[in-house]
Amino acid sequence: MQYFLGTHQPGWLSKTQIPLFVSIKRLRGYKTLPKAKAPWGLDSGAFSELLNHGRWTISAPHYADNVRRINEEIGNLQWASIQDWICSPAVLQRTGLSLKVHQTKTVDNLYKLRKLAPEIKWLPVLQGWNVKSYLTHLRMYRTRGFALEKEKLVGVGSLANRQQSEELPEILTALNAEGLRIHAFGLSLVGLKKVSNMITSSDSMVWSFVARRRRIKYGRCQERHLVCNNCLSYALSWRRQVLSQLLCAA
Repeated sequence: MQYFLGTHQPGWLSKTQIPLFVSIKRLRGYKTLPKAKAPWGLDSGAFSELLNHGRWTISAPHYADNVRRINEEIGNLQWASIQDWICSPAVLQRTGLSLKVHQTKTVDNLYKLRKLAPEIKWLPVLQGWNVKSYLTHLRMYRTRGFALEKEKLVGVGSLANRQQSEELPEILTALNAEGLRIHAFGLSLVGLKKVSNMITSSDSMVWSFVARRRRIKYGRCQERHLVCNNCLSYALSWRRQVLSQLLCAA
């Protein structure tokens, strides 16, 4: 399983060989973009976009242009997330739209982006809230001509806040049975212990949240900062510990 280290520090792309997961929101303001040393994944920022605005404020053509520039200047882009529509209750309440509408808009966006920028490795994203709704979304993709079982990777969203629930393995077991190679968004060690054998990759930046909340200062950190919530040394140590614990549990 490939584990992407989530970060809001784009400069790390030029500093480490570890696969990173970086939001496009953190890259838009850069006049000069860093050169990536390793393959990395691009986060669309869907959760904050929809929760803050109740809609996508950037059009598909504008988003495609942004990603095209990022792909050309940074390099090593393994895949870019589409502008999916999260299906968690909080986001549905914010947009005022139904789960089905969110799913339809997600499929529409993949269609648009692949027409606009076919050279980009766009990551299809499945959205839902229970096993039935995720499988319904899979059929919606098929109806539009997308055979997701033939894709190199398929993102599965709206999972991160249910890592303690048995719904998580149930959902991924069902999608795994459909022949999908899955990237599970936002899984920390709690969720990975349940489903790491069912997925191809995942990502998390929970390390930063934990460091900020617990005021962690990593013992081997040589930086002058008081808390390691933006610290590459601590982030890499945290990732090593997660992968080590998964290996021991296997």
